[in-house]
Amino acid sequence: MTQVNRLKGGKINRGVSCSFTFNGKKLHGYQGDTLASALLANGIKFVGRSFKYHRPRGIFTAGSEEPNALVQLRQGSANEPNTRATMAELYNGLSANSQNHRGSLKFDLMATADLLSPFLGAGFYYKTFMWPRTFWEKLYEPVIRASAGLGKLSGIEDPDIYDKGFLHCDLLVIGAGPSGLTAALTAARAGAQVIIADEDFLLGGRLNSEQHEIDGVHADQWVSQTVAALRGFDNVRVMSRTTVLGAFDHGIYSALERKTDHLINSDGKPRQVLWRIYSKGAILASGATERSIAFPNNDRPGIMLAGAVRSYANRHGVAAGNQISIFTNNHSGWQVVQDLVDQGANVAAIVDTRDIPAPATFSGVAILMGTQVVNTTGRRALRSITLSNGQIIQSDCLAVSGGWSPNVHLTCHQRGRPEWRDDIAAFVPSKPLPVGMSVVGAANGDLTLGAAIKSAHQTANVVVKSLGYKPSRKQPPHADDEPFAISPYWHVAHEKHRAWVDLQNDVTTKDIKQSQAEGFGSVEHLKRYTTLGMATDQGKTSNVLGLAVMAEATGKSILETGTTIFRPPYSPVAMGALGGRARDKNYAPTRKTPSHQWAIEQNAVFVETGNWLRAQWYPKQGETTWRESVDREVLATRKSVGICDVTTLGKIDIQGIDAAAFLNFVYANPFLKVPVGKVRYGLMLREDGICYDDGTTARLGENHFVMTTTTANAVLVYRRLEFARQCLCPDMDVHLISTTDAWAQYAIAGPNSRALLTKIVDDQDLSNDAFPFMACADVTICGGTPARLFRISFSGELAYELAVPARYGDALIRALMTAGQEFDVTPYGTEALSVMRIEKGHVVGNEINGTTTALNLGMGGMVSQKKDSIGATLSQRNAMISGDIVRLVGLKPVDKSQSLHAGAHFVEMGAEPSTQNDLGWMTSVAYSPTFGHSIGLGFVKNGDARHGETIRAWDGIRSQDIPVKIVSPHMYDPEGTIQRG
Repeated sequence: MTQVNRLKGGKINRGVSCSFTFNGKKLHGYQGDTLASALLANGIKFVGRSFKYHRPRGIFTAGSEEPNALVQLRQGSANEPNTRATMAELYNGLSANSQNHRGSLKFDLMATADLLSPFLGAGFYYKTFMWPRTFWEKLYEPVIRASAGLGKLSGIEDPDIYDKGFLHCDLLVIGAGPSGLTAALTAARAGAQVIIADEDFLLGGRLNSEQHEIDGVHADQWVSQTVAALRGFDNVRVMSRTTVLGAFDHGIYSALERKTDHLINSDGKPRQVLWRIYSKGAILASGATERSIAFPNNDRPGIMLAGAVRSYANRHGVAAGNQISIFTNNHSGWQVVQDLVDQGANVAAIVDTRDIPAPATFSGVAILMGTQVVNTTGRRALRSITLSNGQIIQSDCLAVSGGWSPNVHLTCHQRGRPEWRDDIAAFVPSKPLPVGMSVVGAANGDLTLGAAIKSAHQTANVVVKSLGYKPSRKQPPHADDEPFAISPYWHVAHEKHRAWVDLQNDVTTKDIKQSQAEGFGSVEHLKRYTTLGMATDQGKTSNVLGLAVMAEATGKSILETGTTIFRPPYSPVAMGALGGRARDKNYAPTRKTPSHQWAIEQNAVFVETGNWLRAQWYPKQGETTWRESVDREVLATRKSVGICDVTTLGKIDIQGIDAAAFLNFVYANPFLKVPVGKVRYGLMLREDGICYDDGTTARLGENHFVMTTTTANAVLVYRRLEFARQCLCPDMDVHLISTTDAWAQYAIAGPNSRALLTKIVDDQDLSNDAFPFMACADVTICGGTPARLFRISFSGELAYELAVPARYGDALIRALMTAGQEFDVTPYGTEALSVMRIEKGHVVGNEINGTTTALNLGMGGMVSQKKDSIGATLSQRNAMISGDIVRLVGLKPVDKSQSLHAGAHFVEMGAEPSTQNDLGWMTSVAYSPTFGHSIGLGFVKNGDARHGETIRAWDGIRSQDIPVKIVSPHMYDPEGTIQRG
């Protein structure tokens, strides 16, 4: 038998044996074990190495607060590092390996770091790696990176499936211990929609680890009955293996449910699901976490929290050692002894720091009051403990209880700060709590069973009443309050040996005192200077102990010292769970324009633009390069007529009595007096005066406008408008809705565009006088189909945009192509569109990149000084309107055979390329078949006054240095006569 430390009893299924491996060694456990309990059952205590000094580390706890027992689970692509052995549910075939060591676990080459510990104290990073400066990139950073981290990723694509979901409830109960179960049952009986979530796979919380009676029956029976009752309610959702990670605004909580982590094969089901839970109220019943006591050499494998030793004995039927001693400053340590004795474990001694009469006596157990543990022996496993009276006790397990800290983490996620209670020597939640949250049981400082159950029942009735339900009239379950008293004792001072506070990060009491001595006395500075509480347990086992040591060093109380607060997530989350199904092609939705099928028929080459698939160009037979196709499309459009699908442009319908005034506020240029039937180009600024987006807005009626945005900014502009409507202009009568998907829209450009449209537009005079440049109208086409027609141009040609309801989009492109056959109509894609916009000098994201102003873009005159608008005032800051700022210009190579490249910087002829001589940069380039050479747009200092001058486009990356001539950005038809013709 390999399970040498198995005891009687426990809540495991001894009828189902599970075979597993640890570091390649085959071992056995039972269904209901965790990996940690199975390892202990097999006599394995040494499971890992600490982060900084690579000291031997053993299993320390029995829950999600575990700082030491981090392992790598599974093999190959399914390998997962940094998994807490205490939370890994055992299954047949599980493979686990230790981590954070070079060489074997027993002979770790990095353990030599422990010899250097005198030089690696608190803050040594900040002191050591500052000099010589040249060493940073060549020595320090490579060494630090090679040493950092704990486990190792497989480097192979994760084969598991993850998902996300949404849940709604009246009441979310967080924690399924005695108080959580009581609160959930009370609310369920009142008729409320209840979700109860617990991170463990076995509901019951500490009742699974202790021996109690509730309502006259054993706690195990009470838990089974209560869980069965909850599962019988239609208005209750019971979620085990679910950790509530964070508390957010408006009663929203995030929770991670581990669906198949406990199975060897998921059968294609999601491994984990990340839930967003919307609740009207929440009851936090997250319990409390036991603290340790810092004493010399208290980090050896075999030194554990007393509650964990009790849990392994009662829940898993495992003795954490053959000779167990207890070190405590409170009554719960004595209850551990009682349970161990009842289970048949060997207890050598109980050491209590308090100088009080012994609360109990046990046959064969040495009782030492007013005594402390001052040292331990054993490298890879505990062998003995030395007491303050000089006595040495042989022990291979030391159970330490320094008191209990309520799990207040979720109460702090909205900047709440816990308050100190002297009677329990712990921090408890303080108001204000997150909206709708109540705290019960041990999480609220009620550390005895009877008090926890009573508070849960009363609070649940108050909450359901506030939600409009009739409170339950049933009496709360009855349970006695076990004895509890504590005399705070934080650490044993010793000049020679180190006493550990944060076991994973190797933070000692000396480090904390050193932090204070060097001026880092604030709790927030302490955390960052020493890395206290930055381990994967986020300080659950070390924060309060560390703060107590700091308080003592500063001569202040813990209340005066204060505490750090907590941030989501409550416990580590796999990156895959955060991504859910959003990976590969599912990373973002693929959106197709109404002409997509038709474009496929034309052999179009597609490109992703803002989640849309757009035709990039349409190759014809005989064309061997993309340039051939694009050049043909540009020339054909400029010669006759071309059609481009522009459905992807954002479309926002704006209506209301104040719609014009609203647009006048969000646009920098005037919009109040735009006539009905006209389109105006508009420029939006950020609050700081930087350009945000541009586009056109058409006035279809007195109180009806349709705004067009760039494809990439469609969602961002809509959000911005909603913010302005709701927060900046709440009194305006204006309503918005995105209609991007509702309308298919096509650009028809070129000299014959009017002639083509005349063939399909019903009863609409399209002459230049009747329908001039920047006109718009509701029309019908093809014998009655509703449509919208805009005379706008992005190519510099006589051009229109025709929109129809999206369901007619495919039919319209086919109708346009049929009607345009006599004009040799040509479809053109985004590349040809880009070429023509550069020829014409239209700006896009390359130019409106979040750093440019209206003046940079040559649009300074559009920012009206006669009205208020977002960003108008800050756009007039001196640095943004000075005469020597960069201005948009066009660029042509002096040698027409040379190709320009975006990203090149401009310098004077003969000047050295340097930051001091930098005149600007190239933003957009294209080969122009219209001009027969490469052209570009860019920004040059005082560029609008330098037309005709020659400068250099210097590109150090491509080793190019090309003389270019500065010209107007409107290289094609600079007077605009063609598009107005």
